[in-house]
Amino acid sequence: MTSYGSSPAASSGSRTNGMAIASLCCGIVGLFILNIILGPLAIVFGVVARRQGAGNGAGMAKAGIILGIVAVVLWLVMLAVASSNGGFSWYVGG
Repeated sequence: MTSYGSSPAASSGSRTNGMAIASLCCGIVGLFILNIILGPLAIVFGVVARRQGAGNGAGMAKAGIILGIVAVVLWLVMLAVASSNGGFSWYVGG
């Protein structure tokens, strides 16, 4: 007999690894904002999730690692472009 408010799927014991979810979220958000912070976090969370044996989150952990690497590479490309153009400038001529 199940208690009120619980579902059979929630009590089956197949839970996704939280580190894998964190890795995927950091990887996705890191593509758009805070690349240099969220990219390495996605990589670290993904590696930790893989080492924990993320059975239900192995794919998410792998995707988070890949997205984290892409975010760091994107940041490096933006840094190279900015440095070749003389840096970022907020001055709008007038």
